[in-house]
Amino acid sequence: MEASINEKSKLRVFLRILANIVWAVSLVIILVSCKSGEDSPAAPNSTNSSSISGGSSGVTNSGSIEGVAYMGGVSSTISGSLIITAHGGSSVVLTSEPISVAVDPTGKFAYVANYGTNNVSAYTINAASGALTLVTGSPFAAGTNPQSVAVDPTGKFVYVTNLNSSNVSAYTIDTSTGALTPVTGSPFATGYGPRSIAIEPSGKFAYTANDGTNNVSAYTIDATTGALTPVVGSPFAAGSYPLSIAVDPTGKFAYVTNFQSSNVSAYSIDAATGTLTPVTGAPFTIGSYPRTIVVEPTGKFVYIAYSSGKVSAFTINATAGTLTEVTGSVFAAGSGGNTFYVAVDPKGKFLYVASYSANSVSAYAIDNTTGALTELAGSPFAAGTHPQSITVDPTGKFAYVPNYHSNNVSVYSINANTGALTEVAGSPFATSTSP
Repeated sequence: MEASINEKSKLRVFLRILANIVWAVSLVIILVSCKSGEDSPAAPNSTNSSSISGGSSGVTNSGSIEGVAYMGGVSSTISGSLIITAHGGSSVVLTSEPISVAVDPTGKFAYVANYGTNNVSAYTINAASGALTLVTGSPFAAGTNPQSVAVDPTGKFVYVTNLNSSNVSAYTIDTSTGALTPVTGSPFATGYGPRSIAIEPSGKFAYTANDGTNNVSAYTIDATTGALTPVVGSPFAAGSYPLSIAVDPTGKFAYVTNFQSSNVSAYSIDAATGTLTPVTGAPFTIGSYPRTIVVEPTGKFVYIAYSSGKVSAFTINATAGTLTEVTGSVFAAGSGGNTFYVAVDPKGKFLYVASYSANSVSAYAIDNTTGALTELAGSPFAAGTHPQSITVDPTGKFAYVPNYHSNNVSVYSINANTGALTEVAGSPFATSTSP
C-alpha cells in the first residue's frame, strides 16, 4: 500500500530537519578545524550563498546554510555579504539572498525578505524615479530564512513567512518613515515550511502555503493590532508541496500551486469567517512542476509559472471559481528555464517573468479578451544574478526584482504604453545584511 500524503509529509519534514542538522554539524567541524589555520580570509563570492575557508583545506560551499548559528567570531559587511571571521583566520560569508519584494499600497515603501540573513530590508521609494533609499534602522529581524513578504491593503502591516522556523513575522509600519515594529505576539505559527503568503483584498484574512505539511494556514487579521488568529478549521488540505498562493481581487477565491502533484488547489473563501472550501472540480491538473501563481487585477485570468520556462493561462469562472485553460496556452516564457516568478501590472496589461537561470526578466502583453500572451519588443530585459521574483508597484510605474546571488534589487521604470522596462538610475540597489 502506498504511503499516505500525511506519512510523506512527515518523512519530508524529517529529511529537512536531518539535512539542517548535517549542515550544522559539518560547519562546526570546519570551524573547529580552522582554529589553527594560517591563511587569510577568503574574499566574498557574490555568486555563492556562502564561502568557508581556513587552513589549507579551501572548503567552499555554494548552497544555502539554513538554521545555523555562528559563534565565536566577529562580523563585518562587504558588497552585500555578511562576513563572520572565526578564530585562526577562517571566515564564513553570509549573503543576504534577497528573495521577494512587496510595496505598500501608497507606493512609498518597499520591503525585501532576505533569506540568507534572516531579516527584512526596508526602503523609501522616490515617487519620481523609483529609486530606493534604506529606511533608518533597516534591516529588521525576521525568523529563519524569510521567504515571502506581503503588505496588507491598508498599508498598516507587513507579513513575512519564515520557511525554516515555520511561522509568520508580523510588523506595524510607521507610515511616516516606513520603519517596522514587531506586532505583539509575533511570530505566529504556521504549518511546516511556509513558502508563500497572500492577504485577501479586504485585509480581513491571511493565508500561507505550507510545503512541508501540504496545507494552507488561514488567519483573521486584527484590524487594529495586525495580530493573526487561526481561522476555525485551519489548516486546510492542499496538494503535494504547495509553493504559492494567490487570492482573486474579489476576495471570493484562493488558488494554490502544488509543485509535486502538478495541480492547482482552488477554494472558495467564506467572506465572514475566512474558511476555505474546495471549488467543484479542484484540484485542477496543469503542467509539471508549477511554481508561482498570480491572478491578474480584473479577476478574469490566472497565470502560472513553471520551472521549465513556461507560463500557462486560465480563465476564472466568476461564479464557481473553476479554471479553464486559455486557447494557445502553454506560452514559452523566459529563457534558460527556471521561471520562478510571475507578476502582472495593476491595469492587467502586461505580464512579467523573472528567469532565474537567464538572469533576466521577460515581458508580455496580455490580450484582455482571451488572456493570451505576446512577448514585448526588447524582451527579455537584463537583471542581476539569479532574479528570484518580481513585483510591480501599485502605481504601475515601477518593477522591482530581487537578485538572489548578486544581493541587490534591480529597479525598472515601466513604459505605460508598451510595457517595456528601463533600469532606473542607481539600480541595482544593495540589500542590507545585519541589524
